[in-house]
Amino acid sequence: MKDDKTAPGNTTKIVAAIPCFNEERCIGSVVLKTKKYVNSVVVIDDGSADATAEVATEAGATVLQHGRNRGYGAAIRSALDKGHQLKADILVILDGDGQHDPGDIPKIVKPLIDGEADIVIGSRFLGEAKKPPLYRRLGQRVLTTTTNMGSGQKVTDSQSGFRAYSANALKALKLSENGMSVSSEMQFAISKSGLKVKEVPIDVTYEGKVKRSPVGHGLSVLSRVLVLFSLRQPLLLFGLPGLISLGFGLALGARVLSIYNTTQQLALGNALGTVILCLAGLLLLSEALMLQAMKELIRGSLSDSAEK
Repeated sequence: MKDDKTAPGNTTKIVAAIPCFNEERCIGSVVLKTKKYVNSVVVIDDGSADATAEVATEAGATVLQHGRNRGYGAAIRSALDKGHQLKADILVILDGDGQHDPGDIPKIVKPLIDGEADIVIGSRFLGEAKKPPLYRRLGQRVLTTTTNMGSGQKVTDSQSGFRAYSANALKALKLSENGMSVSSEMQFAISKSGLKVKEVPIDVTYEGKVKRSPVGHGLSVLSRVLVLFSLRQPLLLFGLPGLISLGFGLALGARVLSIYNTTQQLALGNALGTVILCLAGLLLLSEALMLQAMKELIRGSLSDSAEK
């Protein structure tokens, strides 16, 4: 490591991994700035069609190339695997498009060095740092709230791409998502593994044209978060609404009977509402029970496999 006053002690092996796709314009400067604070830099080139790999190599990074574009989640998994292979004490992951400031690395890794956390998330919503544009904030709030509810792990920025992981976290995290929803999946994995998480404020620069539609991207991630939510918390996602719907249906049914006893007339609107609410409630409860049974079967199968 270079002799830098802001760099952590030489006894801690810190590796930075930068997942990127078609970032030849920015990746060189990101690598050069990052090298000041870590022992080595690995660029995960996720099937770029430009000179990303060549520029990163010239800047002094080790490049791990995917033969094709496999997605952000696949790049994150490769980064975590590489950090484990290199026996890193700390792995820092940041984006290759220049949004993240490598100068924040000492702040990101400090809680890990001090033993305060297993994973540190750089949050765009803490401190006095410049906040993302309003449309991004709204979308990110929806995703973070949904992820927090599903995982039971509360953070302020579930979609942050600037994070640091301890060696313990690298061993414990098991991920499968290929797309951008990997950040949310990680929160579910963190909760399951019992890893300690801390957030620190970071500065983010938003410049240049957005690569993907914010609406399409947000809906895609949200749909995957809901899938993760349903697989891990089926009773909460489906069972609770099912009970509420069934409860309202039965209450409305009682009102239908009361009206009939008083007037000898059937309140068709209320009766139809009763049927719809009760059926919806029963369907949701059935879905919750089936998913919970599948969850228990999978858990039992994994336990048996681990014992063998």
